[in-house]
Amino acid sequence: MTVGGLGMEIYLIRHGKTEGNEKKRYIGSTDEHLSSTGKRELTEVFWKGGVWGAGLKKPMSVYVSRLFRTKETAKILFPGMDLTVKSGFNECDFGGFENRTYEELARDPSYRKWIDSGGVLAPPGGEAKKEFAERTVLAFEEAVSELLVKHAPCGAFVIHGGSIMVLLEHLSFPKESFYHWQAKNGCGYRAELSEERWKAGERKLTDIRSIP
Repeated sequence: MTVGGLGMEIYLIRHGKTEGNEKKRYIGSTDEHLSSTGKRELTEVFWKGGVWGAGLKKPMSVYVSRLFRTKETAKILFPGMDLTVKSGFNECDFGGFENRTYEELARDPSYRKWIDSGGVLAPPGGEAKKEFAERTVLAFEEAVSELLVKHAPCGAFVIHGGSIMVLLEHLSFPKESFYHWQAKNGCGYRAELSEERWKAGERKLTDIRSIP
């Protein structure tokens, strides 16, 4: 239980692999389905024995983005459960970099400028990190409010790698940087949230551990 009030467990899980992930493409707003490898890894590698075998509780609610890959992953990991869709959890829109690899973009001056900024600037026609983070954190805060009304002991978020990274960059305690929170497809983090402190305005996730 979290120090400072009743604790809620939070699960942040990155969706399984897509074909674009396997080819190391920038996949943000592109609405890909899971690949056959992605599906197999979810059931036979990372989550062998299911989420319960990984020691997770049954969440009261499972949140996903509006993109196929999160919904398909959630249906594999939490079969039979209703999914709550929030578009605020969509991955960052990479604009002109979408569906392209590092090798394909390496000579593009706008790509070099984006890389040199640490991914902070908006890609051409895409989304800046600041606006991506703001909408993602807002969606999470809305979801936590819903979970608190239900007195939920835990909630699961089957979302995107970038979405997990911006959430934990903003909410982790002790604080860690954006790139510290990279997660493989099908993996993620479990964390604790103090209901009392959250309601008092302390937006923090603590006791963060890797899963599965």
